[in-house]
Amino acid sequence: MSLILESVDSSASPAKHPRTYQVRTYGCQMNVHDSERMAGLLETAGMVALEEAGPARVVDSNGEPVPDVVVFNTCAVRENADNKLYGNLGMLAHIKESNPGMQIAVGGCLAQKDRETIQKRAPWVDVVFGTHNVGALPVLLERARHNADAEMEILESLEVFPSSLPTKRDSVYSGWVSISVGCNNTCTFCIVPSLRGKERDRRPGEILAEIQALVDDGVIEITLLGQNVNSYGVEFGDRLAFGKLLRACGEIKGLERLRFTSPHPAAFTDDVIDAMAATPNVMPQLHMPLQSGSDKVLKDMRRSYRSARFLGILDKVRQQIPNASFSTDIIVGFPGETEEDFQATLDVVEKSRFATAFTYQYSKRPGTPAADLPDQLSKEVVQERFLRLTALQDRIAAEENAKQVGRKVEVMVTAASGRKAAETNRLSGRAQDQRLVHFSVPEGATAPRPGDLVTVTITGAAAFHLVADPATATDYHLRRSRAGDAWDLAQAESCGVPTAGGSAASSVKGVRPKVSLGMPSLPVRTA
Repeated sequence: MSLILESVDSSASPAKHPRTYQVRTYGCQMNVHDSERMAGLLETAGMVALEEAGPARVVDSNGEPVPDVVVFNTCAVRENADNKLYGNLGMLAHIKESNPGMQIAVGGCLAQKDRETIQKRAPWVDVVFGTHNVGALPVLLERARHNADAEMEILESLEVFPSSLPTKRDSVYSGWVSISVGCNNTCTFCIVPSLRGKERDRRPGEILAEIQALVDDGVIEITLLGQNVNSYGVEFGDRLAFGKLLRACGEIKGLERLRFTSPHPAAFTDDVIDAMAATPNVMPQLHMPLQSGSDKVLKDMRRSYRSARFLGILDKVRQQIPNASFSTDIIVGFPGETEEDFQATLDVVEKSRFATAFTYQYSKRPGTPAADLPDQLSKEVVQERFLRLTALQDRIAAEENAKQVGRKVEVMVTAASGRKAAETNRLSGRAQDQRLVHFSVPEGATAPRPGDLVTVTITGAAAFHLVADPATATDYHLRRSRAGDAWDLAQAESCGVPTAGGSAASSVKGVRPKVSLGMPSLPVRTA
Protein backbone atom coordinates (compact mmCIF):
# COMPACT_ATOMS: atom_id res chain seq x y z
CA MET A 1 0.00 0.00 0.00
CA SER A 2 1.68 3.20 -1.15
CA LEU A 3 1.24 6.80 -0.13
CA ILE A 4 0.37 9.73 -2.36
CA LEU A 5 1.35 13.21 -1.21
CA GLU A 6 -0.89 15.98 -2.47
CA SER A 7 0.93 18.82 -4.20
CA VAL A 8 1.65 21.91 -2.14
CA ASP A 9 1.96 25.41 -3.66
CA SER A 10 5.56 26.33 -2.88
CA SER A 11 4.82 30.01 -3.39
CA ALA A 12 2.38 30.05 -0.51
CA SER A 13 3.63 30.68 2.99
CA PRO A 14 3.89 27.55 5.14
CA ALA A 15 0.64 26.84 6.97
CA LYS A 16 0.25 24.99 10.19
CA HIS A 17 -2.44 22.36 10.53
CA PRO A 18 -3.56 20.45 13.61
CA ARG A 19 -2.53 16.84 13.63
CA THR A 20 -5.35 14.46 12.76
CA TYR A 21 -6.43 11.34 14.64
CA GLN A 22 -8.65 8.30 14.24
CA VAL A 23 -9.86 5.99 17.02
CA ARG A 24 -10.80 2.47 15.90
CA THR A 25 -13.01 0.69 18.41
CA TYR A 26 -13.56 -3.03 18.91
CA GLY A 27 -15.74 -4.77 21.49
CA CYS A 28 -18.44 -3.77 23.95
CA GLN A 29 -20.22 -0.58 24.99
CA MET A 30 -17.56 0.03 27.64
CA ASN A 31 -14.99 0.25 24.85
CA VAL A 32 -17.21 2.65 22.91
CA HIS A 33 -17.45 4.77 26.05
CA ASP A 34 -13.65 4.69 26.52
CA SER A 35 -13.13 5.64 22.86
CA GLU A 36 -15.22 8.77 23.33
CA ARG A 37 -12.85 9.69 26.17
CA MET A 38 -9.79 8.99 24.01
CA ALA A 39 -11.18 11.25 21.29
CA GLY A 40 -11.92 13.94 23.86
CA LEU A 41 -8.38 13.74 25.24
CA LEU A 42 -6.82 14.04 21.80
CA GLU A 43 -8.99 17.02 20.89
CA THR A 44 -8.21 18.71 24.21
CA ALA A 45 -4.55 18.18 23.31
CA GLY A 46 -5.06 20.09 20.05
CA MET A 47 -5.82 17.36 17.52
CA VAL A 48 -8.70 17.11 15.03
CA ALA A 49 -10.70 14.04 13.99
CA LEU A 50 -9.64 12.86 10.54
CA GLU A 51 -13.16 13.12 9.11
CA GLU A 52 -13.44 16.75 10.28
CA ALA A 53 -10.06 17.96 9.07
CA GLY A 54 -10.91 18.70 5.43
CA PRO A 55 -8.88 17.35 2.46
CA ALA A 56 -6.08 15.08 3.63
CA ARG A 57 -2.47 15.78 2.74
CA VAL A 58 -1.69 12.06 2.75
CA VAL A 59 -3.81 9.31 1.22
CA ASP A 60 -3.13 5.63 0.68
CA SER A 61 -3.13 3.81 -2.66
CA ASN A 62 -6.91 3.45 -2.46
CA GLY A 63 -7.37 7.17 -2.02
CA GLU A 64 -8.32 6.83 1.66
CA PRO A 65 -7.08 9.62 3.96
CA VAL A 66 -4.34 8.70 6.44
CA PRO A 67 -4.42 10.24 9.94
CA ASP A 68 -1.37 11.40 11.85
CA VAL A 69 -2.37 9.27 14.86
CA VAL A 70 -4.28 5.97 14.82
CA VAL A 71 -5.51 4.61 18.15
CA PHE A 72 -6.76 1.02 18.42
CA ASN A 73 -9.10 0.46 21.36
CA THR A 74 -9.02 -3.32 21.55
CA CYS A 75 -11.14 -6.17 22.88
CA ALA A 76 -9.82 -9.44 24.30
CA VAL A 77 -13.20 -11.18 24.55
CA ARG A 78 -14.08 -11.63 20.88
CA GLU A 79 -12.70 -14.57 18.92
CA ASN A 80 -9.55 -13.86 16.94
CA ALA A 81 -9.24 -10.40 18.51
CA ASP A 82 -5.45 -10.57 18.39
CA ASN A 83 -5.37 -11.73 14.76
CA LYS A 84 -7.55 -8.80 13.73
CA LEU A 85 -5.35 -6.35 15.60
CA TYR A 86 -2.07 -7.61 14.17
CA GLY A 87 -3.58 -7.78 10.69
CA ASN A 88 -4.58 -4.12 10.92
CA LEU A 89 -1.23 -3.14 12.40
CA GLY A 90 0.51 -4.95 9.55
CA MET A 91 -1.46 -2.98 6.96
CA LEU A 92 -0.35 0.26 8.63
CA ALA A 93 3.34 -0.65 8.85
CA HIS A 94 4.24 0.40 5.30
CA ILE A 95 2.12 3.55 5.53
CA LYS A 96 3.89 4.56 8.73
CA GLU A 97 7.29 3.82 7.18
CA SER A 98 6.48 6.24 4.37
CA ASN A 99 5.07 8.83 6.77
CA PRO A 100 7.57 9.20 9.66
CA GLY A 101 5.42 11.66 11.61
CA MET A 102 2.61 9.14 11.95
CA GLN A 103 2.00 7.50 15.34
CA ILE A 104 0.13 4.30 16.28
CA ALA A 105 -1.23 3.58 19.75
CA VAL A 106 -2.83 0.39 21.07
CA GLY A 107 -5.02 0.43 24.16
CA GLY A 108 -7.91 -1.48 25.70
CA CYS A 109 -8.30 -5.02 26.96
CA LEU A 110 -5.93 -6.76 24.55
CA ALA A 111 -3.21 -4.23 25.37
CA GLN A 112 -3.78 -4.85 29.09
CA LYS A 113 -3.47 -8.60 28.49
CA ASP A 114 -0.66 -8.87 25.93
CA ARG A 115 1.57 -5.97 27.05
CA GLU A 116 5.08 -6.61 25.70
CA THR A 117 3.77 -9.01 23.04
CA ILE A 118 2.34 -6.14 21.01
CA GLN A 119 5.65 -4.33 20.78
CA LYS A 120 7.49 -7.58 19.99
CA ARG A 121 5.11 -8.49 17.15
CA ALA A 122 4.60 -4.92 15.94
CA PRO A 123 7.68 -2.84 16.87
CA TRP A 124 6.39 0.07 14.77
CA VAL A 125 3.69 0.73 17.40
CA ASP A 126 4.54 3.93 19.31
CA VAL A 127 2.35 3.62 22.41
CA VAL A 128 0.79 0.73 24.35
CA PHE A 129 -1.53 1.61 27.24
CA GLY A 130 -4.04 -0.34 29.31
CA THR A 131 -7.61 -0.13 30.52
CA HIS A 132 -6.65 1.63 33.76
CA ASN A 133 -4.81 4.63 32.32
CA VAL A 134 -6.80 5.91 29.35
CA GLY A 135 -6.05 9.45 30.52
CA ALA A 136 -2.32 9.00 29.86
CA LEU A 137 -2.75 8.69 26.09
CA PRO A 138 -1.75 12.26 25.06
CA VAL A 139 1.21 12.26 27.45
CA LEU A 140 2.48 8.92 26.13
CA LEU A 141 2.11 10.06 22.50
CA GLU A 142 4.07 13.24 23.18
CA ARG A 143 6.74 11.32 25.13
CA ALA A 144 7.13 8.82 22.30
CA ARG A 145 7.41 11.66 19.76
CA HIS A 146 9.93 13.58 21.84
CA ASN A 147 12.10 10.56 22.68
CA ALA A 148 11.69 8.93 19.26
CA ASP A 149 11.04 5.66 21.07
CA ALA A 150 8.07 3.46 21.90
CA GLU A 151 6.26 4.00 25.21
CA MET A 152 4.36 1.37 27.19
CA GLU A 153 2.42 2.04 30.37
CA ILE A 154 0.16 -0.62 31.89
CA LEU A 155 -1.31 0.00 35.34
CA GLU A 156 -2.77 -2.72 37.54
CA SER A 157 -5.49 -0.53 39.04
CA LEU A 158 -7.63 2.37 37.90
CA GLU A 159 -5.80 5.69 37.80
CA VAL A 160 -8.66 8.08 36.95
CA PHE A 161 -12.32 7.16 36.51
CA PRO A 162 -12.86 7.44 32.72
CA SER A 163 -15.96 9.62 33.07
CA SER A 164 -13.87 12.40 34.64
CA LEU A 165 -11.89 12.78 31.41
CA PRO A 166 -12.73 15.05 28.46
CA THR A 167 -15.03 13.42 25.93
CA LYS A 168 -16.09 13.74 22.33
CA ARG A 169 -19.45 12.03 22.01
CA ASP A 170 -20.46 10.21 18.85
CA SER A 171 -24.05 11.41 19.26
CA VAL A 172 -25.52 14.76 20.30
CA TYR A 173 -28.88 13.23 21.24
CA SER A 174 -27.85 10.19 23.29
CA GLY A 175 -24.95 9.41 25.58
CA TRP A 176 -23.24 6.73 27.67
CA VAL A 177 -22.66 7.24 31.38
CA SER A 178 -20.45 4.74 33.19
CA ILE A 179 -21.57 4.12 36.78
CA SER A 180 -18.98 1.45 37.59
CA VAL A 181 -15.95 -0.28 36.14
CA GLY A 182 -14.58 -3.76 36.72
CA CYS A 183 -16.26 -6.96 37.84
CA ASN A 184 -16.30 -9.08 41.00
CA ASN A 185 -17.63 -12.23 39.33
CA THR A 186 -15.56 -15.21 38.22
CA CYS A 187 -17.33 -16.54 35.12
CA THR A 188 -15.08 -19.22 33.70
CA PHE A 189 -15.39 -18.04 30.08
CA CYS A 190 -14.64 -14.37 30.80
CA ILE A 191 -11.30 -12.59 31.00
CA VAL A 192 -12.76 -9.17 31.83
CA PRO A 193 -12.14 -9.22 35.63
CA SER A 194 -8.42 -9.74 35.12
CA LEU A 195 -8.27 -6.90 32.58
CA ARG A 196 -10.68 -4.38 34.10
CA GLY A 197 -10.08 -5.21 37.76
CA LYS A 198 -12.48 -5.43 40.71
CA GLU A 199 -15.68 -3.42 40.61
CA ARG A 200 -15.37 0.24 41.49
CA ASP A 201 -18.47 2.39 41.82
CA ARG A 202 -18.87 6.09 41.24
CA ARG A 203 -20.74 8.14 43.81
CA PRO A 204 -24.36 8.88 42.89
CA GLY A 205 -23.80 12.64 42.96
CA GLU A 206 -21.04 12.38 40.32
CA ILE A 207 -23.22 10.24 38.07
CA LEU A 208 -26.24 12.53 38.33
CA ALA A 209 -24.06 15.60 37.72
CA GLU A 210 -22.68 14.07 34.52
CA ILE A 211 -26.18 13.17 33.33
CA GLN A 212 -27.39 16.69 34.08
CA ALA A 213 -24.49 18.16 32.09
CA LEU A 214 -25.32 15.93 29.12
CA VAL A 215 -29.00 16.89 29.31
CA ASP A 216 -28.01 20.56 29.44
CA ASP A 217 -26.13 19.98 26.16
CA GLY A 218 -29.23 18.58 24.46
CA VAL A 219 -29.03 14.84 25.22
CA ILE A 220 -32.44 13.26 25.81
CA GLU A 221 -31.38 9.59 26.06
CA ILE A 222 -28.85 8.13 28.51
CA THR A 223 -27.58 4.56 28.83
CA LEU A 224 -26.03 3.66 32.19
CA LEU A 225 -23.01 1.37 31.79
CA GLY A 226 -21.42 -1.19 34.08
CA GLN A 227 -19.88 -4.61 33.69
CA ASN A 228 -22.65 -5.77 36.04
CA VAL A 229 -24.62 -2.56 36.13
CA ASN A 230 -27.22 -3.69 38.68
CA SER A 231 -24.60 -4.65 41.27
CA TYR A 232 -23.86 -0.94 41.56
CA GLY A 233 -23.41 0.05 45.21
CA VAL A 234 -21.43 -3.01 46.29
CA GLU A 235 -18.31 -0.90 46.90
CA PHE A 236 -20.05 1.43 49.35
CA GLY A 237 -22.32 -1.23 50.85
CA ASP A 238 -25.79 -0.36 49.52
CA ARG A 239 -27.51 -3.29 47.80
CA LEU A 240 -30.44 -1.07 46.81
CA ALA A 241 -28.28 1.66 45.25
CA PHE A 242 -29.09 0.82 41.63
CA GLY A 243 -32.85 1.09 42.10
CA LYS A 244 -32.34 4.38 43.95
CA LEU A 245 -30.18 5.64 41.09
CA LEU A 246 -32.88 4.82 38.53
CA ARG A 247 -35.48 6.73 40.57
CA ALA A 248 -33.11 9.71 40.92
CA CYS A 249 -32.59 9.78 37.17
CA GLY A 250 -36.35 9.99 36.83
CA GLU A 251 -36.22 13.39 38.54
CA ILE A 252 -33.90 14.92 35.91
CA LYS A 253 -35.97 17.29 33.82
CA GLY A 254 -35.35 16.89 30.11
CA LEU A 255 -34.08 13.29 30.34
CA GLU A 256 -36.68 11.47 28.28
CA ARG A 257 -35.16 8.01 27.85
CA LEU A 258 -33.08 6.03 30.33
CA ARG A 259 -31.57 2.62 29.60
CA PHE A 260 -28.92 0.45 31.25
CA THR A 261 -26.65 -2.44 30.32
CA SER A 262 -25.68 -5.08 31.23
CA PRO A 263 -27.30 -6.43 34.38
CA HIS A 264 -26.52 -9.80 35.97
CA PRO A 265 -29.49 -12.10 36.72
CA ALA A 266 -28.04 -13.13 40.10
CA ALA A 267 -28.06 -9.53 41.36
CA PHE A 268 -31.36 -8.50 39.80
CA THR A 269 -33.65 -7.67 42.72
CA ASP A 270 -37.35 -6.87 42.93
CA ASP A 271 -36.65 -3.27 43.96
CA VAL A 272 -34.97 -2.70 40.57
CA ILE A 273 -38.09 -3.98 38.80
CA ASP A 274 -40.21 -1.71 41.00
CA ALA A 275 -37.98 1.25 40.13
CA MET A 276 -38.18 0.46 36.41
CA ALA A 277 -41.97 0.35 36.53
CA ALA A 278 -42.33 3.48 38.69
CA THR A 279 -39.87 5.70 36.80
CA PRO A 280 -41.48 7.07 33.61
CA ASN A 281 -38.28 7.74 31.69
CA VAL A 282 -36.89 4.20 32.22
CA MET A 283 -37.59 2.57 28.89
CA PRO A 284 -39.62 -0.69 28.65
CA GLN A 285 -36.63 -2.68 27.51
CA LEU A 286 -34.22 -5.00 29.33
CA HIS A 287 -31.02 -6.64 28.20
CA MET A 288 -30.54 -9.72 30.41
CA PRO A 289 -27.64 -12.06 29.55
CA LEU A 290 -28.72 -15.72 29.67
CA GLN A 291 -25.48 -17.34 28.40
CA SER A 292 -27.04 -20.84 28.65
CA GLY A 293 -30.40 -22.39 29.47
CA SER A 294 -28.78 -25.48 30.99
CA ASP A 295 -28.38 -25.42 34.77
CA LYS A 296 -25.38 -27.75 34.46
CA VAL A 297 -23.64 -25.45 31.98
CA LEU A 298 -24.50 -22.39 34.07
CA LYS A 299 -22.82 -24.08 37.02
CA ASP A 300 -19.75 -24.88 34.91
CA MET A 301 -19.70 -21.25 33.79
CA ARG A 302 -19.90 -20.13 37.46
CA ARG A 303 -23.02 -18.15 36.67
CA SER A 304 -24.71 -17.89 40.07
CA TYR A 305 -28.32 -18.32 38.90
CA ARG A 306 -30.32 -21.05 37.21
CA SER A 307 -32.81 -21.05 34.35
CA ALA A 308 -35.87 -20.90 36.61
CA ARG A 309 -34.47 -17.79 38.29
CA PHE A 310 -33.83 -16.20 34.89
CA LEU A 311 -37.33 -16.88 33.59
CA GLY A 312 -38.79 -15.68 36.88
CA ILE A 313 -37.16 -12.27 36.43
CA LEU A 314 -38.66 -11.90 32.95
CA ASP A 315 -42.09 -12.87 34.28
CA LYS A 316 -41.90 -10.27 37.07
CA VAL A 317 -40.86 -7.55 34.63
CA ARG A 318 -43.72 -8.45 32.29
CA GLN A 319 -46.21 -8.32 35.16
CA GLN A 320 -45.26 -4.72 35.95
CA ILE A 321 -44.26 -3.59 32.43
CA PRO A 322 -46.48 -5.56 30.02
CA ASN A 323 -45.03 -3.97 26.86
CA ALA A 324 -41.39 -4.63 27.80
CA SER A 325 -39.04 -6.16 25.24
CA PHE A 326 -36.05 -8.33 26.12
CA SER A 327 -32.66 -9.00 24.59
CA THR A 328 -29.92 -11.36 25.71
CA ASP A 329 -26.46 -12.88 25.19
CA ILE A 330 -26.04 -16.62 24.59
CA ILE A 331 -22.92 -18.77 24.24
CA VAL A 332 -23.21 -21.96 22.19
CA GLY A 333 -20.82 -24.89 22.59
CA PHE A 334 -19.37 -24.28 26.05
CA PRO A 335 -17.04 -27.16 27.05
CA GLY A 336 -19.03 -30.21 28.11
CA GLU A 337 -22.32 -28.94 26.65
CA THR A 338 -24.38 -31.98 25.64
CA GLU A 339 -27.27 -32.13 23.20
CA GLU A 340 -29.55 -32.23 26.24
CA ASP A 341 -27.89 -29.06 27.60
CA PHE A 342 -28.31 -27.33 24.26
CA GLN A 343 -31.96 -28.32 24.08
CA ALA A 344 -32.43 -26.69 27.49
CA THR A 345 -31.11 -23.45 25.98
CA LEU A 346 -33.54 -23.73 23.09
CA ASP A 347 -36.39 -24.30 25.58
CA VAL A 348 -35.51 -21.18 27.60
CA VAL A 349 -35.21 -19.10 24.42
CA GLU A 350 -38.65 -20.29 23.32
CA LYS A 351 -40.15 -19.34 26.69
CA SER A 352 -38.32 -16.00 26.93
CA ARG A 353 -39.50 -14.62 23.58
CA PHE A 354 -36.49 -12.37 23.11
CA ALA A 355 -36.84 -9.49 20.67
CA THR A 356 -33.10 -9.74 19.99
CA ALA A 357 -30.36 -12.18 20.96
CA PHE A 358 -26.62 -11.76 20.57
CA THR A 359 -25.42 -15.29 19.98
CA TYR A 360 -21.79 -16.42 20.10
CA GLN A 361 -19.92 -19.61 19.38
CA TYR A 362 -17.70 -20.49 22.31
CA SER A 363 -13.99 -20.09 21.63
CA LYS A 364 -11.06 -20.56 23.97
CA ARG A 365 -9.76 -17.38 25.51
CA PRO A 366 -6.27 -17.87 26.94
CA GLY A 367 -6.17 -17.00 30.62
CA THR A 368 -9.73 -18.13 31.38
CA PRO A 369 -10.55 -21.28 33.43
CA ALA A 370 -12.84 -22.58 30.67
CA ALA A 371 -9.92 -22.81 28.27
CA ASP A 372 -8.53 -25.69 30.36
CA LEU A 373 -11.80 -27.57 30.84
CA PRO A 374 -12.10 -31.07 29.35
CA ASP A 375 -14.65 -31.99 26.68
CA GLN A 376 -14.00 -29.08 24.33
CA LEU A 377 -16.51 -29.37 21.49
CA SER A 378 -15.60 -29.63 17.83
CA LYS A 379 -16.11 -26.65 15.55
CA GLU A 380 -18.60 -28.65 13.49
CA VAL A 381 -20.84 -29.42 16.50
CA VAL A 382 -20.74 -25.82 17.72
CA GLN A 383 -21.54 -24.46 14.27
CA GLU A 384 -24.50 -26.82 13.80
CA ARG A 385 -25.99 -25.84 17.17
CA PHE A 386 -25.36 -22.18 16.50
CA LEU A 387 -27.34 -22.35 13.27
CA ARG A 388 -30.25 -24.06 15.04
CA LEU A 389 -30.27 -21.43 17.76
CA THR A 390 -30.17 -18.47 15.37
CA ALA A 391 -32.95 -20.00 13.24
CA LEU A 392 -35.13 -20.35 16.34
CA GLN A 393 -34.40 -16.81 17.52
CA ASP A 394 -35.05 -15.36 14.06
CA ARG A 395 -38.47 -17.03 14.03
CA ILE A 396 -39.31 -15.74 17.51
CA ALA A 397 -38.13 -12.22 16.66
CA ALA A 398 -40.29 -12.19 13.53
CA GLU A 399 -43.32 -13.43 15.50
CA GLU A 400 -42.82 -10.85 18.26
CA ASN A 401 -42.34 -8.05 15.75
CA ALA A 402 -45.49 -9.09 13.88
CA LYS A 403 -47.41 -8.40 17.08
CA GLN A 404 -46.33 -4.75 16.84
CA VAL A 405 -48.24 -4.12 13.60
CA GLY A 406 -51.05 -1.67 14.26
CA ARG A 407 -49.42 -0.23 17.40
CA LYS A 408 -48.62 3.45 17.72
CA VAL A 409 -45.01 3.96 18.77
CA GLU A 410 -42.82 6.94 19.58
CA VAL A 411 -39.56 6.79 17.65
CA MET A 412 -36.42 8.77 18.41
CA VAL A 413 -34.89 9.57 15.04
CA THR A 414 -31.24 8.59 14.58
CA ALA A 415 -28.63 9.95 12.20
CA ALA A 416 -28.06 6.52 10.65
CA SER A 417 -30.57 5.24 8.11
CA GLY A 418 -31.17 1.75 6.78
CA ARG A 419 -29.16 0.22 3.94
CA LYS A 420 -32.08 0.66 1.56
CA ALA A 421 -32.95 4.19 2.66
CA ALA A 422 -32.20 5.65 -0.78
CA GLU A 423 -34.62 3.21 -2.40
CA THR A 424 -37.36 3.30 0.22
CA ASN A 425 -37.10 7.00 1.12
CA ARG A 426 -37.38 6.07 4.79
CA LEU A 427 -35.66 7.43 7.88
CA SER A 428 -34.77 5.32 10.91
CA GLY A 429 -35.03 5.45 14.68
CA ARG A 430 -35.60 3.48 17.85
CA ALA A 431 -38.91 2.89 19.58
CA GLN A 432 -39.07 3.12 23.36
CA ASP A 433 -38.62 -0.66 23.55
CA GLN A 434 -35.43 -0.32 21.47
CA ARG A 435 -36.88 -1.91 18.34
CA LEU A 436 -35.50 -0.50 15.11
CA VAL A 437 -38.15 1.33 13.07
CA HIS A 438 -37.82 2.46 9.45
CA PHE A 439 -40.46 5.08 8.70
CA SER A 440 -41.49 7.40 5.89
CA VAL A 441 -42.57 11.01 6.13
CA PRO A 442 -45.95 11.53 4.44
CA GLU A 443 -46.28 14.15 1.72
CA GLY A 444 -46.82 17.59 3.17
CA ALA A 445 -45.42 16.70 6.60
CA THR A 446 -42.24 18.18 8.11
CA ALA A 447 -39.18 15.91 8.13
CA PRO A 448 -37.57 15.33 11.55
CA ARG A 449 -33.99 15.94 12.54
CA PRO A 450 -31.88 13.33 14.34
CA GLY A 451 -32.91 13.58 17.98
CA ASP A 452 -36.50 14.58 17.21
CA LEU A 453 -39.37 12.24 18.10
CA VAL A 454 -42.10 11.03 15.78
CA THR A 455 -45.21 9.04 16.61
CA VAL A 456 -46.27 6.61 13.88
CA THR A 457 -48.32 3.44 13.49
CA ILE A 458 -46.43 0.25 12.64
CA THR A 459 -47.54 -1.03 9.23
CA GLY A 460 -45.08 -3.86 8.62
CA ALA A 461 -42.58 -6.11 10.39
CA ALA A 462 -39.57 -8.33 9.75
CA ALA A 463 -37.29 -10.27 12.07
CA PHE A 464 -34.87 -7.39 12.62
CA HIS A 465 -36.93 -4.23 12.11
CA LEU A 466 -40.35 -2.64 11.95
CA VAL A 467 -41.80 -0.44 9.20
CA ALA A 468 -44.14 2.53 9.50
CA ASP A 469 -45.51 4.14 6.33
CA PRO A 470 -48.15 6.71 7.34
CA ALA A 471 -50.84 7.06 4.68
CA THR A 472 -51.44 10.74 5.41
CA ALA A 473 -50.00 13.53 7.53
CA THR A 474 -52.69 12.83 10.15
CA ASP A 475 -51.04 9.45 10.83
CA TYR A 476 -47.73 11.13 11.60
CA HIS A 477 -46.87 13.35 14.55
CA LEU A 478 -43.54 15.16 14.89
CA ARG A 479 -42.24 16.50 18.20
CA ARG A 480 -39.19 18.69 17.74
CA SER A 481 -36.81 18.27 20.66
CA ARG A 482 -33.84 19.91 22.32
CA ALA A 483 -31.82 17.03 20.94
CA GLY A 484 -32.82 18.03 17.42
CA ASP A 485 -31.78 21.60 18.24
CA ALA A 486 -28.42 20.22 19.42
CA TRP A 487 -28.10 18.36 16.12
CA ASP A 488 -28.66 21.59 14.18
CA LEU A 489 -26.06 23.32 16.33
CA ALA A 490 -23.51 20.55 15.79
CA GLN A 491 -24.05 20.66 12.03
CA ALA A 492 -23.61 24.44 11.98
CA GLU A 493 -20.46 24.17 14.09
CA SER A 494 -18.94 21.46 11.88
CA CYS A 495 -19.61 23.59 8.79
CA GLY A 496 -18.11 26.69 10.40
CA VAL A 497 -21.35 28.64 10.22
CA PRO A 498 -20.83 31.92 12.10
CA THR A 499 -23.30 32.95 14.75
CA ALA A 500 -23.81 36.07 16.77
CA GLY A 501 -21.17 36.50 19.42
CA GLY A 502 -18.60 34.15 17.95
CA SER A 503 -18.75 30.38 17.42
CA ALA A 504 -22.00 28.48 17.16
CA ALA A 505 -21.30 26.73 20.43
CA SER A 506 -20.60 29.90 22.36
CA SER A 507 -23.81 31.55 21.23
CA VAL A 508 -26.25 28.93 22.50
CA LYS A 509 -27.29 28.72 26.13
CA GLY A 510 -26.27 25.45 27.75
CA VAL A 511 -23.46 24.66 25.32
CA ARG A 512 -20.09 25.24 26.90
CA PRO A 513 -16.61 25.43 25.38
CA LYS A 514 -14.31 22.48 25.83
CA VAL A 515 -12.32 22.50 29.06
CA SER A 516 -8.70 21.42 29.18
CA LEU A 517 -7.69 19.24 32.10
CA GLY A 518 -4.02 20.19 31.84
CA MET A 519 -3.17 17.69 29.11
CA PRO A 520 -0.22 18.68 26.92
CA SER A 521 -1.00 20.14 23.50
CA LEU A 522 0.45 18.02 20.73
CA PRO A 523 2.56 19.79 18.10
CA VAL A 524 0.99 21.00 14.87
CA ARG A 525 2.36 19.84 11.56
CA THR A 526 3.71 22.24 8.97
CA ALA A 527 2.50 21.96 5.41
